[in-house]
Amino acid sequence: MRKIRIAIAGASGYAGAELVRLVVLHPHFELIAVTSEKSAGASIGSVFPSLAGLVPLTFQALAPETLAQQADAVFLALPHTKSLDPVAACMATGKFVVDLSADYRLKDPAAYERWYQTPHTQADLLKTAVYGLPELHREAIAKTKLVASPGCYPTAAILQLAPLFAQDLVQAQTVVIDAKSGISGAGRTPALPYHFPEAHESLEPYKIGQHRHIPEIEQELHALVQGHAGPSPVGPGTSTVTFTPHLVPMNRGILSTAYCRLKTPMAVADLRALYQTFYKNDRFVRLSHDVVPNPRYIKGSNYCDIGVYADARAGWIVTVAALDNLVKGAAGQAIQAMNLMLGLPEETGLSAPAAYP
Repeated sequence: MRKIRIAIAGASGYAGAELVRLVVLHPHFELIAVTSEKSAGASIGSVFPSLAGLVPLTFQALAPETLAQQADAVFLALPHTKSLDPVAACMATGKFVVDLSADYRLKDPAAYERWYQTPHTQADLLKTAVYGLPELHREAIAKTKLVASPGCYPTAAILQLAPLFAQDLVQAQTVVIDAKSGISGAGRTPALPYHFPEAHESLEPYKIGQHRHIPEIEQELHALVQGHAGPSPVGPGTSTVTFTPHLVPMNRGILSTAYCRLKTPMAVADLRALYQTFYKNDRFVRLSHDVVPNPRYIKGSNYCDIGVYADARAGWIVTVAALDNLVKGAAGQAIQAMNLMLGLPEETGLSAPAAYP
């Protein structure tokens, strides 16, 4: 079969570089164009020596219409608020589009404006955009031409809580998520908190109660409860979560620990059986209870490891999720969605195990 021509906008960031790496390894993809405003005119190998000799392309300035004309499918790894019009331009050409920014994740344009301080100028496209978490929206992803790829923190948080919310088992307002991310999650643009002397031997919470990933976590958990309840309305506070992210001194990886109370107590064995059933057809979710999930075990892979535990004395359920923020949390998940959109096996190009140690 003819290879599918792929273009990547914003390819000089960490997620963009990971997209380049994975697209080049994909048996059915041909990378034909990469863009970068800062690195236009430079070769990929000069910006990313790890890719030297593998990708004979030069970064070009972003011209969405031209990019879409060159490619069959487009990945956009642009900063939040910068994908609104480029996505619309690519969609106007009828191409398959996966956007890795937050610009099409929130279904409510008012919520987008509230959290991102920018009006949503393409609200009509929100009606066709599908939240790109294959484990929850596989069928819808396969039928759309526009996927909004989830954030890295929400991917971990939603996957570790989804089986509980899908059965409406969780007490409202009891979800607390404590998540930790490697520094690459903050992007490649230099800033003081990510300077080596500032981040090394350090652990820092940030944007407490204000992180922009909160609304997409709540949106997806709320939808799961609604799906369980059917047409009956669900109160707006049902899926409110407390979310605190932390920056840890490692290059990549996320460890997310979520705490919640159930409406009716359940034995840990029954909870684990529930998770096993929920994820029985999901290649990239691995349930790990004997070995606690750890980012070191998924580095460079598209897996999300999940463990389910109970603090019986205190009455809390504790779930732990680990994933690579640049793969399952970004580039790998985007390719997973694109595979579905193009009618390819979901795992194509993503089956490599983690690098260890």
